[in-house]
Amino acid sequence: MQPAATVLLFHVSSAKENSIRQICADLNVTLIKPAPADYSQKLGYLAGITGFARESTAYSGPDFPSEMMVFSGMDSDKVDAFLAAYKKASLPPIGLKAVVTAHNIFWSAEQLYRELLKEHMQFTRK
Repeated sequence: MQPAATVLLFHVSSAKENSIRQICADLNVTLIKPAPADYSQKLGYLAGITGFARESTAYSGPDFPSEMMVFSGMDSDKVDAFLAAYKKASLPPIGLKAVVTAHNIFWSAEQLYRELLKEHMQFTRK
């Protein structure tokens, strides 16, 4: 069974979250905004993927300083449709984006954030 199409949102303002929530509703995508205490949880758990249990450790660090969006259970056409609707809504871009893969599904949200931030800094370095 295909996992449910899901978008995980981290450190996004409530106004922007409401716009993204509407895009998700239009595309039949579930929106999940994990609490900072859950940033130590595996992406598979946060996305509601069967077989992932909640970890006993809670994240105690600060909220992420920048936005992050993670797609789960979405094929490339669905991600493209989401991104097109996002652009059409004239929302400011989110620099850190990823898709849950077999490689990162066992990573915590914090691990993914650190990796994406490192990559983003390399790509945007002038």
